[in-house]
Amino acid sequence: MASTIGKLFSVTTCGESHGAGVGAIVDGCPARLAISEADIQEQLDRRRPGQSHLTTPRQEKDRVEILTGTQPGATLGTPIMLWVRNQDQRPGDYSHQDTVPRPSHADFTYMAKYGIAARSGGGRASARETVGRVASGAIAQKLLRERFGVDLVAWVSTVGDVDAPVPDLPALTRADVDRVPVRCPDSKAAADMSSIIEGCSERDDSVGGIVSCVCRGVPAGWGEPVFDKMEAMLARAMLSIPASKGFEIGSGFGAARMNGSSHNDMFAMSDGSLRTVTNRSGGVQGGITNGEQILFRVVFKPAATIAQPQPTVDYEGNEVTLEVKGRHDPCVLPRAVPVVEAMAGLVLADMALQAAS
Repeated sequence: MASTIGKLFSVTTCGESHGAGVGAIVDGCPARLAISEADIQEQLDRRRPGQSHLTTPRQEKDRVEILTGTQPGATLGTPIMLWVRNQDQRPGDYSHQDTVPRPSHADFTYMAKYGIAARSGGGRASARETVGRVASGAIAQKLLRERFGVDLVAWVSTVGDVDAPVPDLPALTRADVDRVPVRCPDSKAAADMSSIIEGCSERDDSVGGIVSCVCRGVPAGWGEPVFDKMEAMLARAMLSIPASKGFEIGSGFGAARMNGSSHNDMFAMSDGSLRTVTNRSGGVQGGITNGEQILFRVVFKPAATIAQPQPTVDYEGNEVTLEVKGRHDPCVLPRAVPVVEAMAGLVLADMALQAAS
């Protein structure tokens, strides 16, 4: 099973949703980076369940422990082991998985591949696996800020049929994003999004949307042609996130409706450097960063786990009506924001070290 991402800044995640815990091993982080559990906890608190009425009521404090790779205040340059213990496990909520594969879940496909499926809310396919990503991504983002001057911010830009206007990207902060539970910096769109999610929750249904992300301060020259292009690595990382269904960078799918004369990013000299007047490329040309902001979007489907009765069949083909128990998000978007940031951080940190080597 491929649970590792990165070449020089490498991360392997481990653990299951309702097992003892979840975590990650970070290998390749440079020595003498100031890091503490508090630095990591800040991002885990943004991902954890039970943080608002728009998310699952499962209660997990998600307290991270750094088990190896640091001494008080700094990294050693050796592998860093991060561990978060599960506290609110209820594997009994998923006993039906023994006989009935849940619609649009990984129960059937994991059984087809391995001949066994975890009885723990999806096991490695559960979004709880992203705890390790967010914890390791917090380290990557601190490395990017302190050693390379790069920062990144993600936000909810779409829920259902509500689209938020693009914010002031150079000035956007995480405080702006976190001002409301839905994590959309536009107040009107945020209110409309919250209403949609609340309505879905009342109907035991779910809704999808889009998380956008801007990466600022990335210099020109990061990215490894031909198969490790920057946008290819970002797409791979984002599409590995549970419930993700699409990725676009810059003008994205909108480019299909444009002409080259209106899509091309013209160059101009600015403060002694070549810059582009527009940024339809999304900060990447030929798979290599051009020094502009990297802007991309990730599409998330409606959460597959809903409490409505669903007509389906069991593993023997017998017709059944499935009523899924458990505690689940009516919309994954608010908690997906730090996961998108984490995966972007992991890709950029790896690319930064490759460019410097």
